[in-house]
Amino acid sequence: MNFSELVNKNKQTLARLKESPRLLLHRRDGEDLVLTTAARAEQDQTVVSAATRMLAAMARREPGSTELLLDILPDAFPWVRFLPEPDLHAFAVELVDTMRAADSIGNSAAVAQMLIAWQHTAEVHSDPELLSALTKDHGEDYGPVPDPWDVA
Repeated sequence: MNFSELVNKNKQTLARLKESPRLLLHRRDGEDLVLTTAARAEQDQTVVSAATRMLAAMARREPGSTELLLDILPDAFPWVRFLPEPDLHAFAVELVDTMRAADSIGNSAAVAQMLIAWQHTAEVHSDPELLSALTKDHGEDYGPVPDPWDVA
């Protein structure tokens, strides 16, 4: 629904939350919003936290759990098939560690960013021409890289 409906017909719009767990509000002048109840948001966070804790516990305790994780990753993230073996292992470790850290602060933004970064890495590996262009030695030194924090 449009954001203006929330503004102009707030009671009717909010009543729709009884029929649906969340409402997508389209805005003309900005990013769309998702409206949900605090109870539903807390439930969602509880589910994500439980899944994260179970995955982390399995990865730490079970013998062979790394192999199991590596075995199921292509089902969850089909693009990992393009990652070289060492990168696939690094992705698995980073995924579990980042999920645990993000869960500890209740903010999944770092997990989303990490997944996007690894997916882009897989995209590069899936294209031989792009991989070659990005990994070949150009034989030149382009000099020191400026410090990104040194804003003048």
